[in-house]
Amino acid sequence: MLKLIRHSRESIFKKNENNYWEAAAVFNAAAIKENGKVNLIYRATDKNSNGRECSDYMNYLGLAISDDGISFERGEKPLMGPIAGTFEARGLEDPRVVKIDDVFYMTYTGFGGRYDGDFRICLATSKDLLNWERRGIMLDEVNKDAALFPRKINGEYVLIHRRAPHIWIGYSEDLKEWYNHKILAYTEESSEWENYKIGLGGPPIEFENGWALIYHGVSKEEKEIDGREKYKKYSLGIMLLDKEDPSKVIYRQNEPILEPKLKWELEEGCVPNVVFSCGQVIIDDELFVYYGGADTEIGLATCKISEIDDLFKNREL
Repeated sequence: MLKLIRHSRESIFKKNENNYWEAAAVFNAAAIKENGKVNLIYRATDKNSNGRECSDYMNYLGLAISDDGISFERGEKPLMGPIAGTFEARGLEDPRVVKIDDVFYMTYTGFGGRYDGDFRICLATSKDLLNWERRGIMLDEVNKDAALFPRKINGEYVLIHRRAPHIWIGYSEDLKEWYNHKILAYTEESSEWENYKIGLGGPPIEFENGWALIYHGVSKEEKEIDGREKYKKYSLGIMLLDKEDPSKVIYRQNEPILEPKLKWELEEGCVPNVVFSCGQVIIDDELFVYYGGADTEIGLATCKISEIDDLFKNREL
């Protein structure tokens, strides 16, 4: 049974009240290694990121860089922010980044906030992780939680996304026209931590025997937070996909690999009872998983790469 171990009982990355665009929250970060450094592209908000409690917060993306994956230096200015009057009028949410050949591809949720369901999966590209070109909407439908596989498979780009409440997979030759969409994984009615909806965590991770996919599960059961409303629980899980046909799930762990337990994840913050990941990196023989706690701060949890290898070896076919 795989479990992530928290690096610390405290978060490793917090809001910066001196910068208006990240004064309220920093969370849900893409993570990628480049030139020996860990790059976090994180979501930030200027106000409380809880839509029930604040209806006009704005989303930005910031960049922070680390030599060791633990201590980060951030930039003063956002990488990208809202564009008034568009499908990104309220900004960019929940980025995931992969590198294919010599190009970085970032999938994210463009949030317009102009009407119910005004959010779309969008794409941006970069050569250096600093300068990004928006490519527009990838899937013109109500959809989120998307990431590309970090290489083409059988000559096609492969995208994981979510048509609620399940995780879906789709294919493209040009990143514009997507086809052969089908459900990759269903919610589990009998599983209390993932019986409401499920969605992607960070991009798939390639192993010799297949792909490891960290995902999030949401519970139907709600927890009452003192002085606030009831909140569903967001936890992290893991599944393994076939190497050449990633639409096949070859193993799915019944138990979560990380649940909200610490006070800053469970009770405090903008959206309590949440751990949510958009990215991870491998450092030496460990997987570093960066997660947003309560949509407010970023934590770090790890496991040995050998533990995931063991899942492949011991999976139930």
